[in-house]
Amino acid sequence: MKRLAVFVLALVAAGCGGAREHGTATLWVTRDRGSQVLYSGSVPAGLTAIQALERRLKVTTRYGGRFVQSIAGLSGSAGGQRDWFYFVDGVESERGAAEVRLRPGDVEWWDYRSWHGAGISVPVVVGAFPEPFKHGFEWAKPGARVVGAGSVAHRIQRLVGRGPNLIVVDPHVAAGSARSTRTGGIVRLVLGTRAAARLAADPSVFRYRYEVGA
Repeated sequence: MKRLAVFVLALVAAGCGGAREHGTATLWVTRDRGSQVLYSGSVPAGLTAIQALERRLKVTTRYGGRFVQSIAGLSGSAGGQRDWFYFVDGVESERGAAEVRLRPGDVEWWDYRSWHGAGISVPVVVGAFPEPFKHGFEWAKPGARVVGAGSVAHRIQRLVGRGPNLIVVDPHVAAGSARSTRTGGIVRLVLGTRAAARLAADPSVFRYRYEVGA
């Protein structure tokens, strides 16, 4: 009986903590398209996105625990057209947070924002760079082809590795702008010359940003 009790306790612990995996992931919680940071820290890899969030902050859920209603007392509102949206490695997840399991190095990012006017979906953002080019997520594969002359493009290429996505350093767009879009299964990041130089020097320079204007 004692052996059985120990075995049952081990199963319960495994179910509560998620799959065992070495390393850590990163958790960000922000509001208003990343303009205010509410939390930033590390979580164990192997947890689901909802388990990781619940480890660090008070969370309420809906639809049987599949979707987040509130984080740290900040609640979504259909009437107010504001809600919680989340990205993994800069890619808006197409699955509920209980279905996504974090890998070592992943960035899980929750943002509380209005979905009025701009639309409810933002498929990919620049704020987790060099993600999704480093790890990829769901429809986004890792790596990219960097188009642009000079040492800046070469430095960015070394940061992201080679793959199917596209990063364009374009002198004809606003020099300080940076914007990621999705075309089919391809991430396309367009950088002005100054934005490209800043990103090459410091990959975290646009952290928490959906996109960057001039």
